Amino acid sequence: MRISGDQRRARLGARHRLAVKAELVEEAATAMVALHATDPATVFLSAGARLTAPGPEPVERALYDERTLVRMHGMRRTVFVVPAALVPVVHHSSTLPIARRVRKALLKELAEAGGWDEAWVKDVEASVLRALAEAGDATTAELGVLEPRLREQFRVAIGKPYEGTHSVGQRLITLMGMEGLLVRAGRPAGSWISGQHRWGAAPAMPALAVPEAQAELVRRWLAAFGPGTEADIKWWTGWGLREVRAALAAVGAAAVELDEGTGYVLPGDLAEVPEPEPWASLLPCLDPTPMGWQARDWYLPAEHRAALFDRTGNIGPTVWWNGRIVGAWAQRADGEIVWRLLADVGADAVAAIEKEAAGLASWLGGVRVTPRFRTPLERELSA
Repeated sequence: MRISGDQRRARLGARHRLAVKAELVEEAATAMVALHATDPATVFLSAGARLTAPGPEPVERALYDERTLVRMHGMRRTVFVVPAALVPVVHHSSTLPIARRVRKALLKELAEAGGWDEAWVKDVEASVLRALAEAGDATTAELGVLEPRLREQFRVAIGKPYEGTHSVGQRLITLMGMEGLLVRAGRPAGSWISGQHRWGAAPAMPALAVPEAQAELVRRWLAAFGPGTEADIKWWTGWGLREVRAALAAVGAAAVELDEGTGYVLPGDLAEVPEPEPWASLLPCLDPTPMGWQARDWYLPAEHRAALFDRTGNIGPTVWWNGRIVGAWAQRADGEIVWRLLADVGADAVAAIEKEAAGLASWLGGVRVTPRFRTPLERELSA
């Protein structure tokens, strides 16, 4: 069976809650498997683009009060906001294997730079957990006061272009989070765009076999992003091809024909999805929709990529019309939302985009958001 680009765009609009908005932030996050969170503002903007009543309040409530969403390291060592029920799946399928490599590298660097061995590191970790048991939660800086050894500094990559000085706390606290010992808990210092998160002791993590976790993650990905190729899944998860193929086999994925070659959908997901009503959206940098596939020609013309991505492959804020990226947007210093089209989309599309831009400006309420990863067109528009 063949699935056309038009049908993929119809699925994207419907399943990514861009054509039909979600009532709850948890519903929006689940629809995307996870929300990118390397840039703290992205979580709020991605959720807002998918909600009937956007704003920071429902996201803050889910993250900090009800804990139905959890910020964690996941696929490709990227920070995501994940529905609480999916945390063990992401942890065992993706985060733990990365954490093992990170710990090995950190122990080597600490031994070479300061003579600190594994026993010393474990003692510091135990001290951090004791401090959090008393304090409840704390920032990395506050933990450095409670456990002074976290403030020790060491040099890495000496003699190389990326040589630098790190603190033990900067590296070790992040690693403890990746290993499921700590969790980002409590409201950050400052506003909702702040990245100064507080840490707390993590609850016990349910056991889950790696193949089982990987199969479940691929099942979720196919439900949200399918059809997609092996290369798409490999890129999104950061796994090896053998793991991707094993997970596809475990979920009984059905092969389909795409412009890029063989793609996969969940079994029983071969029926055509009805075309949704025309829709427009302004999505933030690193939104999970444009970052969901490696092959992007079916929603993003190749000639526009240089303007929309930074040098390391991070996409900036984008304007969408009916499943295609048609432009970019930015926010100026005075809070004004500005945008530019890269294609002629007609008067109806322009009116819909103007409405989305006005809605975004309204709920931002004067908050100034600067993407952590700046792209050529975003810089130009915001100037």
